[in-house]
Amino acid sequence: MSIASNPGHCLWSGIVPPERASRVVQRLMKPDMYSGWGVRTLSSKHPAFNPHSYQKGAVWPHDNGLIAEGFKRYGFAGEAGRIAKDICDAGGYFALNQLPELFAGLQRTEASFPVQYMGANVPQAWAAGSIFSLVYAILGLQPDAPRRQLYVDPVLPPWIDTLTLRNLKVGAQIFDIRFTRTDGSTECEVLKGTSKSASRRPITSWRDELAAGL
Repeated sequence: MSIASNPGHCLWSGIVPPERASRVVQRLMKPDMYSGWGVRTLSSKHPAFNPHSYQKGAVWPHDNGLIAEGFKRYGFAGEAGRIAKDICDAGGYFALNQLPELFAGLQRTEASFPVQYMGANVPQAWAAGSIFSLVYAILGLQPDAPRRQLYVDPVLPPWIDTLTLRNLKVGAQIFDIRFTRTDGSTECEVLKGTSKSASRRPITSWRDELAAGL
């Protein structure tokens, strides 16, 4: 059996039954899949594993962005925050903090650093776009333009105290929102836009609405 990162995309798409989601999350966060710099494309226990291989063990930022969204979608905010930190930490090792298309799936240690895949595109659109996925996951953004409503389910991880979104467009509305972590909980304040049009809601409710076709 081959253990790969693809099931994380199944979480992102919402096709995994809720009662099975925890098994997927736990499996992807085991040491053979989770490098400390992100989730590998292939388990390190697989005979074909090569941390420097394009699709047989490397870490892809966009892959991890989708996985983080999937984790959050099923309520696993802590794991989503860990992946976000991994990818952001890795970005700091590359020139101009630009994430490459992929980097080696080597295990993270105090003395190691992410090694760029030879020939990887830098910058690359979907690697850069992974940051938006990670922010989306951390804040639990649930835009509902037809209802003129923005729902949020923010859980700032321990490494982020304050995060401010500016010019966030939902339909014809524009929001500036500040999220602040205090004593382990996350508060949000609407700085610009209609306050009543931005409210908190568990992202699992949004997942269930999507699954029901609402």
